[in-house]
Amino acid sequence: MRSILSIAYKELSVYFSSPMAYVISGVFLALTGVFFSDSVDQPFADASVRGLMRSTVFFIMPLIPPIMTMRLLAEEQKLGTLELLLTAPVRDYEVVIGKFLASFLILSATVLLTFFYVLILMYYSAPDMGPVLSGYLGLLLYCTTTLSIGLLASSLTGNQIVSATVGFGVILLFTFIGNLAAVVGGSAAVVLQHISLTGHFDPFARGVVDTGHILYYLVMTAAFLFLTIRSVESRRWR
Repeated sequence: MRSILSIAYKELSVYFSSPMAYVISGVFLALTGVFFSDSVDQPFADASVRGLMRSTVFFIMPLIPPIMTMRLLAEEQKLGTLELLLTAPVRDYEVVIGKFLASFLILSATVLLTFFYVLILMYYSAPDMGPVLSGYLGLLLYCTTTLSIGLLASSLTGNQIVSATVGFGVILLFTFIGNLAAVVGGSAAVVLQHISLTGHFDPFARGVVDTGHILYYLVMTAAFLFLTIRSVESRRWR
């Protein structure tokens, strides 16, 4: 556990010593601000952040997590420091979990800053806090899965641009794959709905907290982190 926290602390230091964390947070908050303004500016708009959450999932989450994670393993491969790290007295899973934890802390803190919009709603109206809180829970779970996908992409290449592109493509695929269900139909449609990232997020946005949807995100995150660990382990034999 100490090694994981040490690696996470190192990565957090790198994030905050460079403009990356501030730029990502600024872009995230600017875009969510636009989405929030648009959602409450509609005729007969609801006092909720459901529109903000949906727009964030569709337009921000495919982009921000791959950018955050693209350097975590790709840069170390390019500089040759990953081999040094792997020969240190730390396990491969500690390296992966530590880097994942750092990126999750940054992204989750940025997401929670958008609670300011909820405070605005509370000042001018009386929003139902159940769907608001469940929506934030779903969004944080969504973050864990997208970050794990981005980290896997970063472990596959030493080029940060390639890493971000691969991560963006995979997240985009899982985001919109549920839309194919209406076209395909039958049992294939059921499968597509079950593996869709957004399909499992919609209940959270409506205020429904289902353990099945929570398990989906946790299992998906664990699966991609496992694949990342295996990818890192394979470098010992190259």
